[in-house]
Amino acid sequence: MEPDKLMDGISKEMSVALKAMGKAKTPEEKLMHSEIVKNLSESLGVFLSLMSEMALLEDDGEPIPF
Repeated sequence: MEPDKLMDGISKEMSVALKAMGKAKTPEEKLMHSEIVKNLSESLGVFLSLMSEMALLEDDGEPIPF
């Protein structure tokens, strides 16, 4: 999968989960959605860390293709 599509997908899912959390009525529902947002945030963080590490491994000024 392309990195841009992956980041966009995670971001969109996070937005959906945040909206659902705002509409949640019970503490259990809010907790469930907050855990989803937390997991998506951590996933995005791992992906961005990997991208950062890959940028450091550039070969002759060109990024390594995915």
